[in-house]
Amino acid sequence: MLAVENVTLNYERSLAGCETLPVFGWTISSSLRNVVQRSWRLQLATSASFDDPCYDSGDIHDDRSNNVELPAFSCAHSTRYYVRVRITDNHGQSSDWSPASSFITGLPARAWQGEFISAETLQDKAESKGTLLRQTFTLPQGADIVSAVVHASALGLYQLWLNGEKVGCDELAPGWTSYHHHLLYQTWDVTERLREGTNAIGAMVGAGWYKGDMSFNRYRNYYGEQTGFICHLVVTLRDGSQQVIASDGRWQGSNSAILFSEIYDGEIYDARLEQRGWCEPGFAAQGWRAVNVLTADRAVLQPQTACPVQEIERLTPRALFTTPKGETVLDFGQNLSGWVEFCVRGEAGDNVSLRHFEVLDAEGNVYLDNLRTAKQRIDYTLRGDGEERYHPHFTFQGFRYVMIERWPGTPTLDDFTAVVLHSAMTPTGHIETSNAELNQLHHNILWGLKGNFVDIPTDCPQRDERLGWTGDAQIFCRTASYLMQTHTFFAKWLEDLAHDQTPEGGVPHVIPDILTGKCDNDRFLSHGRTHSSAAWADAAVINPWTLYLMYGDTQTLARQYQSMKAWVEFMRANAVDNMWSWKLQFGDWVALDAREGSYFGATPNELTCMAYYALSTQLLAKSAKVLGHLEDAERYTALHASIVDSFHREFFTPNGRLAARTQTAHILALYFQLVPEAYRERTVQTLLTLLEEQDGHLVTGFVGTPYFCHALSENGQADAAWQLLMKDDFPSWLYQVKAGATTIWEHWDGVKPDGTMWSPDMNSFNHYAYGAIGEWLYRAAAGINTEEEAPGFKRSVIHPIPGGNLQWLKAHYASVYGDIGVSWALASAQEGQMVTLEVEIPANTRSTLVLDGAHTLLETDGIDFAPSSAGYCAEVGSGRYRVIFQR
Repeated sequence: MLAVENVTLNYERSLAGCETLPVFGWTISSSLRNVVQRSWRLQLATSASFDDPCYDSGDIHDDRSNNVELPAFSCAHSTRYYVRVRITDNHGQSSDWSPASSFITGLPARAWQGEFISAETLQDKAESKGTLLRQTFTLPQGADIVSAVVHASALGLYQLWLNGEKVGCDELAPGWTSYHHHLLYQTWDVTERLREGTNAIGAMVGAGWYKGDMSFNRYRNYYGEQTGFICHLVVTLRDGSQQVIASDGRWQGSNSAILFSEIYDGEIYDARLEQRGWCEPGFAAQGWRAVNVLTADRAVLQPQTACPVQEIERLTPRALFTTPKGETVLDFGQNLSGWVEFCVRGEAGDNVSLRHFEVLDAEGNVYLDNLRTAKQRIDYTLRGDGEERYHPHFTFQGFRYVMIERWPGTPTLDDFTAVVLHSAMTPTGHIETSNAELNQLHHNILWGLKGNFVDIPTDCPQRDERLGWTGDAQIFCRTASYLMQTHTFFAKWLEDLAHDQTPEGGVPHVIPDILTGKCDNDRFLSHGRTHSSAAWADAAVINPWTLYLMYGDTQTLARQYQSMKAWVEFMRANAVDNMWSWKLQFGDWVALDAREGSYFGATPNELTCMAYYALSTQLLAKSAKVLGHLEDAERYTALHASIVDSFHREFFTPNGRLAARTQTAHILALYFQLVPEAYRERTVQTLLTLLEEQDGHLVTGFVGTPYFCHALSENGQADAAWQLLMKDDFPSWLYQVKAGATTIWEHWDGVKPDGTMWSPDMNSFNHYAYGAIGEWLYRAAAGINTEEEAPGFKRSVIHPIPGGNLQWLKAHYASVYGDIGVSWALASAQEGQMVTLEVEIPANTRSTLVLDGAHTLLETDGIDFAPSSAGYCAEVGSGRYRVIFQR
């Protein structure tokens, strides 16, 4: 049976706020092998019944089932559209219509009737209080409401309320962007929330990233000095008429019970000040004040169609205990980002105070030093009328533990729940093995993503930083894209990267950029050193290319192309004989081969800069070819060849020795294909020697670590890669696991073997960069990869590399075409190992299946294998296969 299971819209299941037609895709289900789509038909309608489609493609005879763009079609604003697809295949089968997916169209900036309004004045610029806004409106009696769609945004953070209920599940909306260029608005269908007669709409607003106290330099008012709110509600009636309710000067404002709310420092809330019913029609708004209409630019409004921050899961505490110092502590058993929700009883004026933190010190006491100036404290004052339930509104915390500083009565485990917040992304990847510690490492990598993908890819979620460091995002991008569907998340962040680039093409260290002009007293970042470090700034090129590889996404590639090009031209403009430099280079950040007391690894910046210059130029040339910019493709291909030649002349001696004798130098040279072929084996052997000199341990930092295992396994040293991965003493990935980590640490020795801490000024225990080893687990250990010529896994390469003394491994990746599954199991044989390999290839795709190290085929399941340099390989179509071989 042939079926279309899911129709996707910009790789999502649903969208809200589209101003242009999305890119369509669908996954195909069939019990047959070698299924190829022959034709498709797509319909759009404003009714789920599709009685009168507004668009019908007719039968289109091709095999595209992803990245399908329709001809220009004019959609009405603020309207829900439904889409469905049916197909035929090469076996003569036809599918039924798919289940419908839907999207709601947005509101272009020119069509907004709402104005930005505020309950604050300029005298409140130092305040971080919460405010309330409200307005009532009347719908005709007996009106038959067909639909109601609301669009809203804020300068600051907001929650939208309608007739006494919060609208939607979003938190920390509208998120963090380069607000002066790019302010997201959210869209909801609120048809079921409206009533005949009088209705009330309102908003709670807080400082957030917009005007709050931000960065380790602790400046505030980065984007403005007043919070603001804007909305536009469209109600469509049965007779076709519309009524618009928009924010304007007639609204009223008031202070809320939120006395203080900041991203780093937490929230102070006095429940005695709550105004019950404030967003209901019958509320008497005595004492409320007129709002201020702001002059903010509506032209920067753009839709957030998907991927909002939401509550994703809830955890109950594992333990409630008293430390040796007498501190009362909750342990949730998992380092996470979010907040604590609690229930409490007491008298009016009683107080709850909670302090959030990551680890206990060597004696088992509360450890706060690594938070630096971030308070991470919640203060709640009871109203005293029975059981009270509370969680924060406009802040989040990074924590595993919570110290209960004040509580009326005796707290119990049942009083508390940890609410996990992160951007809503569809899980896509999973790996499980016969080794429990390796499974925990995968868990830690995933939770590092969860903890740091809170609207932007932060470095860490707990201290006074939480910034979108480009290096971390670049290093981890491909791993993240195996774990979750990250297209929407990264595409949004990359748009801000382009906005915040310097006029010369330099890329700030953090996106959104709040460091430039605010680091005059910083020992590293003063004097204009807030942009353009190799490996960090290269996110401008590497991340769009990664989205192209993982999803076949040419739209983001096209949108970011000028940004990509500008960054490569920045390097070219600052290069002499292809060796470029800029004011501050992080190099192999926090590598263990750094000088004592330094964060900067031993690998020369000149090598790191040129290596990434070569990589970004090569990827730009490939991107230009994909997009049809053929002159650029030729020019940057020639530039790449020139950089590689300069690298050879600068860093290799005539007899083939790489001049920089560090692990990272050899890793970059090998993985970025910068080694003359005649010297490749010597370079590999030197890397093995450098590894052996450290007793098989890495001493790499942010630049070398992500590629270490790749550099080994891609050069005939898979056993060495496995041995490196499976090390469990310091320094290693599994050292952290054995130390009880539940996320990835910033430093290999965040907690040292003797229980003492790395320097508290930079010691996060939820810092995902070293979790980039996850890419190797998926691409090498499980062997799930895509071909550049047919990205998005339209054509995959399945080449698992068993090892690590594992008995078995099972992996799954939900590609845009459907599920790819790989499992392998090992058994002893007279001649080496017997490998049982099972794979699943989704319909309408093909794969190159490689049997690593195979010398004897025992069962082939009808596949026609041929000998290859890797063992045996074959081209296979979709379906499930089981192969047994000896290696």
